[in-house]
Amino acid sequence: MKKMIVILSLLFLAACQVESKETTASDSEEIKVENQDEEIILKNAPERAISLNQHVTEIMLALGLEDRMVGTAYLDDAIHPDFKDAYEKVPVLAEQYPSQENILAEEPDFIYGGWESAFQNEAAGSRKELEQFGIASYLHESSNKKNPQLEDIFQDIENIGKIFQEEDAAETLINEMQSKVQEIKKNIPDTEKKEVFVYDSGDSAPLTAGQNFLNTLIEIGGAENIFGDLNKGWATVSWEEVAEADPDEIIIIDYGDTSVEDKKTFLNNHSVMKELKAVKEEDFTVIPLSEASEGIRAPEALEKIVDGIY
Repeated sequence: MKKMIVILSLLFLAACQVESKETTASDSEEIKVENQDEEIILKNAPERAISLNQHVTEIMLALGLEDRMVGTAYLDDAIHPDFKDAYEKVPVLAEQYPSQENILAEEPDFIYGGWESAFQNEAAGSRKELEQFGIASYLHESSNKKNPQLEDIFQDIENIGKIFQEEDAAETLINEMQSKVQEIKKNIPDTEKKEVFVYDSGDSAPLTAGQNFLNTLIEIGGAENIFGDLNKGWATVSWEEVAEADPDEIIIIDYGDTSVEDKKTFLNNHSVMKELKAVKEEDFTVIPLSEASEGIRAPEALEKIVDGIY
């Protein structure tokens, strides 16, 4: 009954407040952004936003939008220390994805999702369904495409800045990230490319990076991902394939219930991996999952990769 009341009230608000493409408002008054081959059209910047997934939450906080957030959810690890105080001002709706009922109860006017899973039925619901409730939405494009580049992240930041009419803040953030990346690139030696293996998880077979954002960062860092030719973002391969490539460096993704130390111990004891030079010499670089995502931490992840390899 409670859910039905919330839905009916939101439908009423949608009928009263949401402007369709046939509104009388002039184009100059509307906010228009392309997202996933669709055009988002808003009459006003959102005032009651919800972010789902850590990397997009940190983008909103970096743009100073915490006062326009009525909820957030789904951290991979600790929030970036620069935005801890701002984050604590925002209600946490769930440890992972909140239900649609919990989301609707906050009467949001905008939902920003980092992964497609944010808009599944078990979470916020489809974007078309949310639109019927008068709730606009944006899916972080750089996290949902193959072979994302830094420019794709910058486009997402630019779009969010436009949606919230904080274009100057978005431009400043992008410029800061670009400057940091350029400084890091100056420290990359002009030597033969090092080969890198990304170990996400898996015992019987490892889950590793194909053409995803870590692959991009490895390439920017002047190295080569040994599985960078795989035509997918993440892929399961065999330990024998890893051993055959004999990587110079192993990037370990830090997240979930299996600790980094447990992953190192596993590699050191594995019948195939323990024979590799990178494992024997513990040439490991640890990257938290929050840094492996397409967000504001890209320069930090790149710096760790470059320092680890060289």
